[in-house]
Amino acid sequence: MKRFLLLNGPNLNMLGKREPKIYGTNRLVDIENMISHLGKVNGVEVICKQSNHEGELIDFLHGAYDFDGIIFNPGAFTHYSYAIRDAIAGIQAPVIEVHISNIHAREDFRHVSVTAPETKGQIIGLGIKGYELAFYTLLDDKGEK
Repeated sequence: MKRFLLLNGPNLNMLGKREPKIYGTNRLVDIENMISHLGKVNGVEVICKQSNHEGELIDFLHGAYDFDGIIFNPGAFTHYSYAIRDAIAGIQAPVIEVHISNIHAREDFRHVSVTAPETKGQIIGLGIKGYELAFYTLLDDKGEK
């Protein structure tokens, strides 16, 4: 059975309350339930984690050595965390970076992702549908980064 890690970074625990015009009204639990359901239907074990702390996200990545794929929204760490970038580079599991909003249509500082070059791909601006697309991308993946 395949195993996926659904990993969400800072402030994503506030989805549904935080800036709904940008992030929508779905809560993090709605995303977790959606991906967990896709896992059940497709025979994939899905483990869901969220943290507002950079080091804890790095620990989750380091602990994902036996996972077949990671769906990861690093939140604002996307734009400046070389430590998270290095953690992604140091693991074998393919990572799909997901962003609910279109980071290229927002503030200038959000236009650059320091983490994306170490991922298999990046899905941005498609709302929570991006998580579903990431799931199916990893499901079809042969395991290469």
